[in-house]
Formats: sequence, C-alpha cells, structure tokens
Amino acid sequence: MKVIYGISQIKKFRRPVVALGVFDGVHLAHRRILKETVRIARRIKATSIAMTFWPHPQGEDSLYSLEHRLRLISQLGIDVCIVIRFNKAFSRIAPEEFIKQILVKKLRAYYIFVGRNFKFGEGARGDFITLNRLSCLYNFKVKVFNVMKINHRPVSSTYIRRLITKGNLNKAKKLLCQPVSILGTVIRGTSLGKRLGFPTANINPHHEVLPLSGVYAVNIIFDNKILNGLCYIGTKPTFRAQSSKNIEVYIFNFNKDIYGRNLEIQFIKKLRKEKKFTSGNTLAEQIKKDISKSQRVFFLP
Repeated sequence: MKVIYGISQIKKFRRPVVALGVFDGVHLAHRRILKETVRIARRIKATSIAMTFWPHPQGEDSLYSLEHRLRLISQLGIDVCIVIRFNKAFSRIAPEEFIKQILVKKLRAYYIFVGRNFKFGEGARGDFITLNRLSCLYNFKVKVFNVMKINHRPVSSTYIRRLITKGNLNKAKKLLCQPVSILGTVIRGTSLGKRLGFPTANINPHHEVLPLSGVYAVNIIFDNKILNGLCYIGTKPTFRAQSSKNIEVYIFNFNKDIYGRNLEIQFIKKLRKEKKFTSGNTLAEQIKKDISKSQRVFFLP
C-alpha cells in the first residue's frame, strides 16, 4: 500500500474509489467499508483509496497509532492511503470546499464510500447528505453504509474504547476482528525485571487507550513473527509506585537486543490483577507462576 501524507502530495489515480473516515481501530464497521472499496475498485479496474485523518478530529484518545492503523488498512488490500493532518487550518475548510477542492479537483474521485454517521468540514457540517447533494454537480458516485449494530448496539470506536478501559477485552476483540493490541517502541527501563531474573522489554506505547493494570498472556509480533510471552501493565506498587502506567513484556525463549524497535503486543488472556508484594523475592516467585500460566494458555511445555 502506498501512503501519501498531506493534501499537497496527492497524485492523480485511475478512477479513484475513495473510502472516507478516521478508521481509528479499523473495526468491524470500518472493515466493511474498506473491503467494499477494494472489491469495487478491483471490479472496475480502479484505484482503491482510504482517506484518513490524524490526529483524531474529535480529540479522542486513539485506539491505534497512525502507524498501527496504516498496517491494518494495508492488510485489507487498499492500494493507497492518504493521511490528512487535522489541524486548525484544515478544520476551517467548509464541507463544500473540501468536496470541490480536494475530492474533486485534487483527487478526481470517481466513487466515494462513507458511513452514515461520518461528519466532515468546518463545524462537522458535512455528511453523506452533502456528498449526495454535490455528486450530480461534480459527477461522482456515493455509497452510504448504514450504522452497523450488534445486539442492538452501534459498532463504534467510542464503544470499543469503553470496553477496553473497563477490561472487557473479549467483546472488544470481536468488534476489532483481532485481539486488543498496542504498538510501541522498546525503551530502556530500570532493569528491575532483569534483576529479578526475568529480563523484560519496556514499551513506550504509540497510542493512549490501554487495558487495565494487570498481568496478561500475550502474543508479541516482531519482525513479522508471532512470539509468546507475558505482559505487565501497572505502577510497580511493590517498589516505589509510579503515577503513570508501565508496560513491560517478557518474551519466552528470546534473547535479542531490540532497543528502539517496535513491537505489537496482543492481549490474549488476563491472568491476574496488579498486586503489591512484600518483597522482590515474593514477586519473583509470583512471576514464575504467571509464566507457567501463560505457557499453558499457549500450550507450551
């Protein structure tokens, strides 16, 4: 997938079929739009394009970082993703001007796919009605997707954020079509895990929405390989508790220098809540038990 950053970098493509949206989380409803964009584009020998916005126009905490989002969009077969930086200047563009100057003149959109609840332009005044109204004038087609519901509840990034922060990872997984995960960079920590006998990778997450504090059995995606391990999220109460959450991952049967590299951590099962222990030794004993539990999750010896 080719990624284009900024309006000025937009090129001309063959009969662009354009999916408009923030696509934070690339959840079930987003995937329906993006997959249909790919299907139609291939059928008419056109270019499938996703146009997304960063940072979040509503100022929401992100489910996924931009890099993480782009990875998932690419996996769905989209040819090109255009990333529009959402700043004050862009937020002042009237919906009609966005359609005329960007979608029509710049991109020459042939087909535009959009969710019924997607808003755009100054004051979020633009919607699918605006697109339909101007489609005849500028000669493009519009396909509107109704809000997807599961058990009478709309599938939305807002709802998924709430599920994750309340610890309901199984429900969130179903809506995301994959395990809840974070993408982050390995940074240097205090080497506390190493001193306890369990060297861990400290993770600086690229996005804000994190699971609750605790210990989890996790998949770790590194260099396109899936590894297994244990992840701790919390404030280290056994020692000097910190105000912000730490994320540490212990990778089974792994011994490489990965400082500065990116890891995706997929949360498979929560093993226990965060707990304060009486000493480092008792914590080390508990970590051994946590590792054993995690290995059983993955049917490892």
